[in-house]
Amino acid sequence: MKGILFAKFRLFHRKPWLFVIMSGVCIMFAYFTSQGGIDKIAIPISVVGDSDKTGVILNELNKAEAFQFTEVPQEELKELVGEGKREGGLILKESDFIVIISSKAANVSLLQQVVSKVYSDIHQKNALEVGAEESGVSSSEVTTWYEEAKESPVFTIEQSTFRGNETFVYDPKLQSLFGFSLFFVIYTIAFNVASILMEKNAGVWDRMILSPIRKWEMYVGNLLYSFILGYIQLVTIFLVFRYITDVNFYGRFGSVLLLLLPYTFAIVALSMLITGVVKKVQHFNAVVPVVAVSMAMIGGAYWPLEIVDSPILLALSKVVPITYGMELLKGATINQLALGELMFPISILVLMGVLMMGIGINFMEKRHI
Repeated sequence: MKGILFAKFRLFHRKPWLFVIMSGVCIMFAYFTSQGGIDKIAIPISVVGDSDKTGVILNELNKAEAFQFTEVPQEELKELVGEGKREGGLILKESDFIVIISSKAANVSLLQQVVSKVYSDIHQKNALEVGAEESGVSSSEVTTWYEEAKESPVFTIEQSTFRGNETFVYDPKLQSLFGFSLFFVIYTIAFNVASILMEKNAGVWDRMILSPIRKWEMYVGNLLYSFILGYIQLVTIFLVFRYITDVNFYGRFGSVLLLLLPYTFAIVALSMLITGVVKKVQHFNAVVPVVAVSMAMIGGAYWPLEIVDSPILLALSKVVPITYGMELLKGATINQLALGELMFPISILVLMGVLMMGIGINFMEKRHI
């Protein structure tokens, strides 16, 4: 078995292009599809009055996550909003502000809340400084105390949300990353498992049986190599998104890497099942894309299963490994479930893997190639 693994990795070192291409394509798909819907809303701003005071306000507004504020002349602001090129605009003054909206302004309430909070915080800070100066305390000391109080408040508020049965949390970046990673790794694993079929057709296994190596070692060596390569691909992709892009794993990156193991095992077993059913490599090459794309669509890799209403599709998703892979990864990250609460999808993937592996090897041994 060690000899088989050594030979496989030597071949991989000489021809790593399938692994590299699949990993690169997966990263590109996951990155570009995850950018949809996360752009900030562009809001033009015109400043009126003291530039120092309005500059402080503008700096605070730029910290908002939902909006991107750009300073423009007042005439240009009215033109952009009037022509419908922007949802709204702001005219900032020293003590208040004016919101100019178009007929299709869907985020006016959110914009007003953001700007009102900034003005309220600044007015509160100014009032503290005025009161402190009347008491003989310098404004610099008040500013220091104010910043310390913001960083280490006396009271903390814990926010929780009651969710109905029909609601779910959607993270477009993780949805794209998890979905495309679990989808593309199917090809990497499947085409490596297919080497068993190619070697049997070429008579390599017949010659290897005459050597001291046992048949189960031949199976384990090939399948273990496919498992390791598939898992390395998934880990590599997740490391890229963890340390190079701004994907938030909700502090569960280690758990995510651990939960990839049962899914990888299930895909290796599925590939073994397909290998055992088909008779030729050409048939295998035709079946794998159909199976992979179908599983991705049914299993929620392209879109969340929560938006699917068809009872037939939901029933079919229960027999697809990707469904439980997505459930594991999103459960650990978005839903913050403990590993103990994820034992059901883990058990299903392991059970699927054992059944498909057994059936695939049985078909392979019974069929004369």
